Amino acid sequence: MLETIQRNGGQVTIDIDVLSETGRKSSLSQQTYFELRRRIILGRYPQGSRLAEQRLAEELEVSRVPLREAVPQLEMDGFVQTFPRRGAVVTSWDEKRVNDLFDLRLCIEVGAARYAARQVAAGASMKPLTDALSHSQNVVHSGDLFEVAQASTWYHEAVVDLAGNRLMKTMMRSVTGQMLWLFYLTSRLDADDAFDDHVNLRDAIASGNERVAEAVAYTHIERDRIPSFSALEVPYTSAPAPDDSDGVEH
Repeated sequence: MLETIQRNGGQVTIDIDVLSETGRKSSLSQQTYFELRRRIILGRYPQGSRLAEQRLAEELEVSRVPLREAVPQLEMDGFVQTFPRRGAVVTSWDEKRVNDLFDLRLCIEVGAARYAARQVAAGASMKPLTDALSHSQNVVHSGDLFEVAQASTWYHEAVVDLAGNRLMKTMMRSVTGQMLWLFYLTSRLDADDAFDDHVNLRDAIASGNERVAEAVAYTHIERDRIPSFSALEVPYTSAPAPDDSDGVEH
């Protein structure tokens, strides 16, 4: 979810997912992290570009302290790499990176779908998953590709949450940022197909049949693997190219 706040007479848009978990305003370093992450995903800071600390501080109207606190989290979550004397560089996607993400998703989400079906068969509520699906339906044709990618990510998180396994949830949260990024990069793919898959997965979990839910989840994830390689071939088209005011060096 995005929120626009006033700072030093200007407006800054931040991603406030974290507020749903903490129930309070995020710290400035967290706000800085989410805003930098959003700009990387949108392509304002292109893959392979260096993030110049001073220029970023000026652009975001923050001191260097929250930037220095945000960068290690960005690196941990796979958005940047840091190098001696060069600083932080935006991570680049390649074939191995795409395959690694899909392989990990299969490990987490296929099992999560199975256990979610088990939980439902034992009486667990489907409401969180149904709500996530409804949100996806509401935004699928909104024209806001970031919002569509965010809704898809939330849906997959809801499946894992329904499984009721804390370790699975922790592992899933470690990769949802990468999922959001790749979902945005591949937003040229048919959103209706993805939504239909989500409906099928919801129905399979609702049936309480573990094996069916497992199979549907596997098919849904694996079906998008090869098409996702298109993200490596076509540059960003929905975000404006960075200009001299961006804190980026190419």
